[in-house]
Amino acid sequence: MSKQQAPVTGLYLDNPRVVDALAGGAAGGTTAVFVSPLEVLKTRLQTQARGSTKYLGGIHIYGGLKQIVAEEGPRGLYRGLGPQFVALLPNWAVYFTTYENLKAVMRKREGMPQPLQHMVSAVGAGAATLAVTNPLWVAKTRLQVQHMGNQPAGRPLYRNTFHCLATMARQEGVGRLYSGMGASAIGLSHVAIQFPVYEYFKSWLGERRRHERGEASVADRLSTVDLIVASSGSKAIASSITYPHEVVRSQMHVRGLGPFDGFGLICKEIWQNEGLVGFYKGWATNMFRTVPAAAITFTSFELFARLVREAGARQRATKESR
Repeated sequence: MSKQQAPVTGLYLDNPRVVDALAGGAAGGTTAVFVSPLEVLKTRLQTQARGSTKYLGGIHIYGGLKQIVAEEGPRGLYRGLGPQFVALLPNWAVYFTTYENLKAVMRKREGMPQPLQHMVSAVGAGAATLAVTNPLWVAKTRLQVQHMGNQPAGRPLYRNTFHCLATMARQEGVGRLYSGMGASAIGLSHVAIQFPVYEYFKSWLGERRRHERGEASVADRLSTVDLIVASSGSKAIASSITYPHEVVRSQMHVRGLGPFDGFGLICKEIWQNEGLVGFYKGWATNMFRTVPAAAITFTSFELFARLVREAGARQRATKESR
């Protein structure tokens, strides 16, 4: 096979679509395992009754985690890991693949500012991912909160991810699997902020390293520390601005509302009963979870992608030398 034909074949690991899918899936799986305990605590903080201090957040995160372990054992810290793991693998595989493809399309549009290209690509990728994975996030939330005392002792309603999905579809209707989708759609503003900021930080750090090292370009070869700085910084900014939609979405999941049903009602209830602070329940725990999670996800993605590209280059070289 000639070198001119090689780039269009799907047989090589360094094919961009293969790189994005494999690296995205690996990054998503890695993140799910690391952040599950804080994800469980965050969800319970978001959905517990007003005035309840059973699961403490903020500076008392350790106390909240300890409470879960005392009542449910270490396994309690991983409630909902099944759907979270199953969701995050395709979530980031679909997301990064779609994002990179949309970026390639947006680059061809003359006159469109680069930040706008990244914003449109991020929102488009987020919408595609949301349509695929929303039922799994609903199942994750249900599994995480069913041990909060709402069910008879020793009798959880859902046994596992697939039992949860099947039970909800049978008893509540398929539409309930898309509970909170309206809130999640509003949450696309999160990626519309995060990804352009992430790309900006990467470009800025790349320029700094270029001047320091005197090289032509290093943006695609940033160090692990630089990638952590770019990913965690962009996530912290985006999460702080868009967090309220996560509180509303979690309550929609638990109540079994439809994709858009009850969004305004829940917002009104939170505002009337708790004020602005109600929209930030679990925020500190969320920051402890999402910022390291973003650092793990994005840094893992970049590093896994480099490994896959290198493996693909070796594969290509081996085949072409025959």
